[in-house]
Amino acid sequence: MPTTTKQPVRFGLSLSNRAVLFGLSPELLLEMARLADESEVFDSVWVGDNLLSKPRLEAIATLSALAVRTRRVRLGAICLASFPLRHPLILAIQWASLDVLAGGRTILGVCAGASADQGPQFAAELEAMRVPTQERIPRLEEGIDLLRRFWAAEPVSFRGRFYEFDTVNALPKPVQERVPIYLGVNPRKELGPAVTERALRRVARLADGWQVDGTPSEVFAEHWRRIKGYAAEYGRAAEVKDACFHMMVNINEDAAAARSESVEFLARYYGAGRISSEKLEAWLAAGPPSAVIDKISRFIEAGCTIPVLRFTALTRSHVSRSRHGLITAVLPAVRHASEEARWSCSVGRRAKPAATAGAPAWNEGAQLLSGAGHPRKTAVRQAS
Repeated sequence: MPTTTKQPVRFGLSLSNRAVLFGLSPELLLEMARLADESEVFDSVWVGDNLLSKPRLEAIATLSALAVRTRRVRLGAICLASFPLRHPLILAIQWASLDVLAGGRTILGVCAGASADQGPQFAAELEAMRVPTQERIPRLEEGIDLLRRFWAAEPVSFRGRFYEFDTVNALPKPVQERVPIYLGVNPRKELGPAVTERALRRVARLADGWQVDGTPSEVFAEHWRRIKGYAAEYGRAAEVKDACFHMMVNINEDAAAARSESVEFLARYYGAGRISSEKLEAWLAAGPPSAVIDKISRFIEAGCTIPVLRFTALTRSHVSRSRHGLITAVLPAVRHASEEARWSCSVGRRAKPAATAGAPAWNEGAQLLSGAGHPRKTAVRQAS
């Protein structure tokens, strides 16, 4: 039998900072983050990132606004796709400043961004930033190395492929001794097994966690197993702890309507035709609460420690409906099942606490975020 306990599952809320460009109120993003923070239902709040290819409220600026509206939740990027396009010294200072404003609550999710062959908008973005597509990954690796150096105590002298520095001391330093860096990789199957192995090894070698989206649960489980195995090879098994899956959610008793609204939302968000039916099937949890519970649970069973959930709703009332179903029905069921599984794999521990332990805080948080049974009920519904 196993001798260790599984990582506890922590839920993240993904805010649609791109949706502001097609009508979502910026104030709603701030209000959702505040409610998530006060509710204690979510453990983290995330925003996406691109520069020109998929314009949106800039990620670090948005997270800075969220930092002053929240006190408890961790704040992260899922993921900073512009990382290879940003100068690492400037980014080190910006992210350290964000970590100071947030009181040491940030998680930096980074990735290589899309290649030029994935669409003309990505080719144009790379051209505008004067970054050849083949340099994305080496710039990513050099950039992660430089951030770690800039955030350490000593001045940085460095000679790399892209950057050179002589005794540079980047200030401020982050509040956290080690800012968690999660690396987003989702290697395309058609690129072959060698590319997949290099991508998974990159996570194991450089990151503190893995981010991914749009991949089937069985592939997620296999890739996470391999990442952990590679991390053990590198002597980093204790450092690579989290697997973060970004999932789209639309809760509606009418499953067809939930899927239809989600397809329309994603077409606006990512571009018509950008999301294949295969990716949609893996990425989207839509329909009645039971279907959403099943989809999220499959990824938790596959090893996901941080499900990050984004509502694929086009109107405030539909956001409210999905939010209410998620908080009152889906998350309590998923959390209860994951806690049962975590305790069942523990050996030689004290008896499991009563199931009601901690329930009042959960219930109060659920009421606050769902807008039910709370003095702020009317205001919350209006904000949604």
